[in-house]
Amino acid sequence: MARKRRGSGKPTIMDVAREAGVSAITVSRALRTPKQVSDKTRTKVDSAIRALGYTPDPAAKALASHRSDIIGVILPSVTNSVFQDTLRGIYEVAETAPYRVQLGNTQYSAAEEERLLRGLLSQRPAGLILTGVDQSASTAGLLRGADFPIVQITEIGPAPFDMMVGFSHSQAAQLAAEHLVAAGYRRIAFLGARRDARSTRRLSGFRAVLEAHGLYDPGRVLFSEQPSSVPLGAAQLGELLDMDPKADAVLCNNDDLALGALFECQRSGIDVPNAFGICGFNDIDTMAVTHPALTSVRTPRREIGRQAMTMMLARLAGEDPGPTTRNLGVDLMPRASTARAA
Repeated sequence: MARKRRGSGKPTIMDVAREAGVSAITVSRALRTPKQVSDKTRTKVDSAIRALGYTPDPAAKALASHRSDIIGVILPSVTNSVFQDTLRGIYEVAETAPYRVQLGNTQYSAAEEERLLRGLLSQRPAGLILTGVDQSASTAGLLRGADFPIVQITEIGPAPFDMMVGFSHSQAAQLAAEHLVAAGYRRIAFLGARRDARSTRRLSGFRAVLEAHGLYDPGRVLFSEQPSSVPLGAAQLGELLDMDPKADAVLCNNDDLALGALFECQRSGIDVPNAFGICGFNDIDTMAVTHPALTSVRTPRREIGRQAMTMMLARLAGEDPGPTTRNLGVDLMPRASTARAA
């Protein structure tokens, strides 16, 4: 239980230190340079901050003062080519604007997303672009209380904090699953990695289509908690065929897994697409130049970044940003990996 503070003022860094049982210097270090404190100490400080509702002083001052020229961009990965494409679109629009882009990498961690947001608030940002619609309760509370423009990207949902641009991951997976069924495949599997919310929604779309055709088998769903990679896709394909040698197609949660599945089929002498069909997700450039070329769902990654920053700059200029929720949709790119002979 949070200890009561004397007086009626808002919580201070000293209150957080007392609540966490550490020094004020340690609290300051945990907020500014979290890698310099232990995980145990950081957890204590984070718990105390949430219990007291503490906000760093600069963020509080921001409510009554001018904003900085920073537009925060929070992504789950800065090495994944999918998010690199989105970031490229953001920078293309931002390069001539009087604002600086400050990048944060959550590494798919909700706790890290909250920490990055709190740090950004202390810098009085002009605006924020962040990924997805599945923020933690604490992060959502901070965002609902923000008085600057926010754009959520890569997804669409029913209740944006402010603005939103992306696509439906469930509908995108449905499009791919319908394609595999129409191509004549019947024992269709799903390969996934890093079970985040977007991946889970893709699985739900895949499942809905296969159930509608009476083809869904949970035994043909392989979902690893590991980060996605080409070797993981190869390993999952081998595991799938060990469990069900008659499996004849796979929808992969992303293109890395699809590439791995293709390489494993080639290593094992499996005829793609006649004996086995493969569909990826995102349609990175490599998909069109493999042999056979890989079918994939093309997502508008770069355009999402461009539109997100365009909406942001319009709002900051006091202009009408246009539709505040934008579903850009996806395109299926059918190629040789699912072109099964009659």
